[in-house]
Amino acid sequence: MPRGWVWDDTRTFLAVARHGTLSGAAAELNLGIATLSRRIERMENALKLPLFVRQQSGYQLTEEGAGLIEKAEALEAAAAAFSSGVSNTAQLSGRVRLATAENLATALILPALPQFHAQYPGITLELVTDITTVNLHRRDADLALRMVKPERGNVTLRRLGMLGFGLYASPSYAAQRKAHHDAGDYDTDAFITWGDTHAHLPAAQWVERMLRGREPALTTTSLATQLAAAKAGLGVAVLPHFLALEADLVCLESDIGVDQPIYLVIQTDLTQSARIRAVADFLAELVASNRERLRG
Repeated sequence: MPRGWVWDDTRTFLAVARHGTLSGAAAELNLGIATLSRRIERMENALKLPLFVRQQSGYQLTEEGAGLIEKAEALEAAAAAFSSGVSNTAQLSGRVRLATAENLATALILPALPQFHAQYPGITLELVTDITTVNLHRRDADLALRMVKPERGNVTLRRLGMLGFGLYASPSYAAQRKAHHDAGDYDTDAFITWGDTHAHLPAAQWVERMLRGREPALTTTSLATQLAAAKAGLGVAVLPHFLALEADLVCLESDIGVDQPIYLVIQTDLTQSARIRAVADFLAELVASNRERLRG
């Protein structure tokens, strides 16, 4: 760690990077804007690097600053683990409401919950998977694991990893189309995609571009039904790599440009709650240990 770098400066750096403004970071850390500005300058002087571009609209990370995010978050995770480790985990109790996507809940979180419950038997976790109706700003949940970065609300967020997507089909469908399609040619493919209420999703927008005005073979409102439809040979679908590969589907294209970051989002006024930190640390470690699997 460079001379002159202190932990408080790292917290400041992450808060400014996540909020994009000194005012947002000041609200999270309960500090004055002048204090935050001095800490950023002190950190830049210690590293001898410009970390932010100061713009009228806010603070934007430089290339050097962006390159430090992962290391700073590792320090943050270590500090959280240290602070949570000094408390008696068996005494933590209460209900924690976690919002997340159904695919992350069923394939990632639920299989690991027995270990969490063994460590924190007093914490009751309430999983909410209908995240389209969940708003942390309205306090519908205490924290969330999601792929869309919140643009408003008094929340603290941390990027944990990436969820990789590709184009998949059943082995029988893939074998049937192989002789009749060139790479990147989907003009006659049957597509399984999202309905109108999910048209904003990157996967849905990619399929819409490939269809070029054609109608899809099937639209659904859940990833589970798209996975089942692809397994049944109804067509091709944009699916997370880790789900599709575990379902023995065939990857037709592995990099279609719709990978999504995974964010841990917490109501800022709950970040000091021991039970919230316990769940947050559990999620951060879970994503980190499955990083390659999720990225695909």
